[in-house]
Amino acid sequence: MGKPKVAFYWCAGCGGCEEAVVDLAENILDVVEAVDIVFWPVALDFKKEDVENMEEGEIDVSFINGAVRLSEQEEMAKLLRAKSKLVIAFGSCSHLGGIPGLGNLWNKDTIFQRAYHEVPSLEKDNGVHPETKIKVKEGTLELPEFYHTVRTLNQVIETDYYLPGCPPTPKLLLNAVQAILKGELPPKGSVLAPDKALCDECGRNETKPEKLLLQDIKRPHEIHIDPEKCLLAQGVICMGPATRSGCEALCVNGNMPCTGCFGPTSRVLDQGAKALSAIASIIDYNEEEDIEQIMDKIVDPVGLFYRYSLPASMLKRRNLANTTKSS
Repeated sequence: MGKPKVAFYWCAGCGGCEEAVVDLAENILDVVEAVDIVFWPVALDFKKEDVENMEEGEIDVSFINGAVRLSEQEEMAKLLRAKSKLVIAFGSCSHLGGIPGLGNLWNKDTIFQRAYHEVPSLEKDNGVHPETKIKVKEGTLELPEFYHTVRTLNQVIETDYYLPGCPPTPKLLLNAVQAILKGELPPKGSVLAPDKALCDECGRNETKPEKLLLQDIKRPHEIHIDPEKCLLAQGVICMGPATRSGCEALCVNGNMPCTGCFGPTSRVLDQGAKALSAIASIIDYNEEEDIEQIMDKIVDPVGLFYRYSLPASMLKRRNLANTTKSS
């Protein structure tokens, strides 16, 4: 029996998940020794045709990172699904929509208008609107279609497992690879990280007051954060109570609040709503005017509470005219 065949593919994301593979450091040598990487176009010379020529289910597992924003990404996700026994949504963007998912506050038309016609760096009357097809003397050039809506991987194809994080930690990735090699994966549909809130593994948890109440909200740059004290107790909004653990509290250990990249636990239906409800419940005011004053200090509620999870949430996107359900 040969080595398990593994594929990696990058959709709409920043590339950090590809970096996470390299961040395995010397452990990557063990992974390369144990598996046969049959598709990883960002690192090795593979072509789409290489996958098309494979048998159905020939790839043992495909790690697909990034959300689905373009028609090309949807096409490749469906192709890899057909050729793979298992597909793992690798990282926040494929798992929940990630930062690209905040594009769902707009649509293709409003994004293109801003990017190609309104940005301050653009020369006046020099905006070029991209088209999916254009004729040149050599023939017809094609670009992928830019969809109105950013989707998670499991909104496009059947997804077997989810490896959370922006990006997943090398430890989680290595654990996932080892579980695959040993045939010790949990039931399909599982998130390959502990199913408990980040607060449970946070070193500051003991400093959180038994009855936590807020009379002010501060952004991280507005105060000197005490590196030993619970961030919420200091008035800094931390997504830890609404976020799955497994990241080793890296941001909190760096004296910055959790931003929620690991997504919710299995007991939470909507991560953003959970976080918003948690914050609302500890606001120590009764008068409407006082409550509005403190809540106004949350400058970007969607970007804060749904930073990584808007496409996967109950909201999914902002309802804009001329945005179709399918695109």
